[in-house]
Amino acid sequence: MFLDGLGRIILLAGHYGSGKTTLAANLAVELRKTKNRVTLCDLDIVNPYFRSIDHREWLDESGVRLISSELAGSSLESPGFPPEAASVFDDEEVTAVIDVGGDDRGALALGRYAEQLRQNTTVLLVVNQYRPLSADAEDTCGICREIESAGRFRFTGIINNSNLGAETTKEDVISSLPYAEEIGKQLGLPITACAVDKRLGLTGKTFWPIQIKRKWVS
Repeated sequence: MFLDGLGRIILLAGHYGSGKTTLAANLAVELRKTKNRVTLCDLDIVNPYFRSIDHREWLDESGVRLISSELAGSSLESPGFPPEAASVFDDEEVTAVIDVGGDDRGALALGRYAEQLRQNTTVLLVVNQYRPLSADAEDTCGICREIESAGRFRFTGIINNSNLGAETTKEDVISSLPYAEEIGKQLGLPITACAVDKRLGLTGKTFWPIQIKRKWVS
């Protein structure tokens, strides 16, 4: 499985609604099976409506520490940057999954950690062909470059998370593979995984079966 090749810090970033939050929770829970200390850090300070805190019970049961804004889940448009987030960069005993939200606006907050992010870090671009403004490879690549510029980091791989929420079929996932491959070709990045709802039963080296906790992948 692709988990073996990840760094100590794993960033998930991408367009609004691409599915970063659900993937981040799944990744943290999976990593906890082999790592002593795993922290999920929710740095989506732009969009308060899809937050890692919605998965708190599942994360707690799995032994994953959650760091998120005190205002997560509120109706405020810009919850504050959690001050304890810095701890995931300093403690080398912790494996950290970081959910970066809000396209370039959300990534901008990571600029202060640019130096730390150059060390033992995997930065994954989450793409979803079925979301507005990222339906073709060229537009998605443009979003990628904006995020990289704002966050002062470079992506190292791609996770294809193309889905239509609860209505997703096997055919929807399979038909999105050329889209993800074209993005990889244009950016010169490997396809790290293709996330797919476990209920669809898709198996094989390409697919990463995940648990969906919400009607829509946030």
